Amino acid sequence: MEQYKKEFIEFMVDCGVLTFGDFVTKSGRKTPFFINAGNFQTGAQLARLGEYYARAIHDSYGTDFDVLFGPAYKGIPLAVSASMALSRLYAAEVRYSSNRKEVKDHGDVGSFLGCKISGGDRVVMIEDVTTAGTSIRETLPLIMSNGEARVMGLVIAVDRMERGQGSQSALAEIKQQYGIPVTPIVTMGEVVQHLHNREYAGRMIIDDEIKEKIDAYYELYGVRA
Repeated sequence: MEQYKKEFIEFMVDCGVLTFGDFVTKSGRKTPFFINAGNFQTGAQLARLGEYYARAIHDSYGTDFDVLFGPAYKGIPLAVSASMALSRLYAAEVRYSSNRKEVKDHGDVGSFLGCKISGGDRVVMIEDVTTAGTSIRETLPLIMSNGEARVMGLVIAVDRMERGQGSQSALAEIKQQYGIPVTPIVTMGEVVQHLHNREYAGRMIIDDEIKEKIDAYYELYGVRA
């Protein structure tokens, strides 16, 4: 596994973004692990997070695109921090955009926060994690409804490696339905590989008991071979 992936996994643990316990995802699944990008809260954390995303974006899509789109609400700081990192690391001037949950009818009117997406724009989407692809399905049609805007791909922090609405993975379903590739910084398999039975920051993050719960979760929601 590449060194930057190990660093990113440990960075998520340090920031309380990657946690283990009993949770319920947006799609209603009970899960023993949770990724909450809302816990990246300080300026230093967001700056570093933006650099991880910028590297993944650069390696997968280059910098020849127009808009970095983060679905509201958690995608907003991701898009802002990553666009700043793209400028700092690669001298790339990319606009950021997000959808509004409620359309604004006065002042800066419309469905978008940041730049408005228009015909001809090449868009890269950015999210924290995709479980069943729910938020992507909500926002992709909004982007694609604006003229000839083209979504080049989606970058996420963690691939949870589980089924979407059918038997395929959520990421495979998104690619099949919308024709866009999805790039994770790390996969949940890599997280388990790096942390299982390994002490970090003075404690065991994934012991055998937690590993068993993760395995049981994938028995229910993992992608079928």
